[in-house]
Amino acid sequence: MVIHLVDYFGNKNNNKDNANQPIGDDSGWGAAGNGELWSLEQILTIKAEIESHGLAWEAIENFDPAIWHDVLLDGPRKLEQIELLKEQIRIVGQAGIPVFGYNFSLAGVSSRIVGPFARGGGESVGMDGIDNKPITNGMVWNMVYDHNAPKGFLPAITHEELWARLTFFLNELVPVAEEAGVILAAHPDDPPMPYIRQTPRLVYQPGLYQKLIDIKPSASNCLEFCLGSISEMTDGDIYEATDTYSKQNKVAYIHFRNVVGKVPNYREVFVDEGDIDMKRIIAILRKNNFEGVLIPDHTPQMDCDGPWYAGMAYAMGYMKALLN
Repeated sequence: MVIHLVDYFGNKNNNKDNANQPIGDDSGWGAAGNGELWSLEQILTIKAEIESHGLAWEAIENFDPAIWHDVLLDGPRKLEQIELLKEQIRIVGQAGIPVFGYNFSLAGVSSRIVGPFARGGGESVGMDGIDNKPITNGMVWNMVYDHNAPKGFLPAITHEELWARLTFFLNELVPVAEEAGVILAAHPDDPPMPYIRQTPRLVYQPGLYQKLIDIKPSASNCLEFCLGSISEMTDGDIYEATDTYSKQNKVAYIHFRNVVGKVPNYREVFVDEGDIDMKRIIAILRKNNFEGVLIPDHTPQMDCDGPWYAGMAYAMGYMKALLN
């Protein structure tokens, strides 16, 4: 299992009971957390519940913006918050969770729309052009961390400055992850555009993953490999990218989802109807002896009771069939 401990569903415009993926309005997904770390006791309680059902906990996905907003923004609390991230990684390692996924992004997941984009009119998400609204102060990674922030917007920065912030993050955190026995896994930009909401992006083409790896070469500096996001990129080839990074043993785990089209116009679809030949992806992974985890990540919904669960069950069944 890959677990999310961040609450993305705090926005009043998100329907918790029937939500595929939260979209949010100008305030994004809603409020960030309370700034407290996920404790060892909390993590071990969840782990025990998972293991009581015969399952294994492979990864936690995403830090809460409440504990690293100034690392992302190069703000006044950056040094304090990088120490919080280090402690969180130590806790995760102590609990025996092998992977921590993250998305180093100012805008986060943004610019998506909802519609009947999948086969049979299944509800899914997509993109029709770029959201260029600036990000308000007190908000980062599509969540609000300071409701009392002064009016205004995030200042403009360059790609070089964002890469410098990531370099600081990796130089500080990778050695701690090595000691803790944890792999840090970087998600590509979703959607993979050079700019979203007037902020630069990092990994919006397949080759930029190599730049990230080379900043801090380490067995603990790896990739959260999202097939959908990489397929949406305007350059490169999904099969070549899968081969390149799995051959380097840099793929921590895989978001196994399918899409039609490329940015800035694409649609997420059922796992067997998109542009990616998923059987070919499995063949490449087998050739390169990939032993990590595949997860559906997200999926179109079906028109039935439990629409999200039905969509996920379909994706899981298809994946099991491919693996067999």
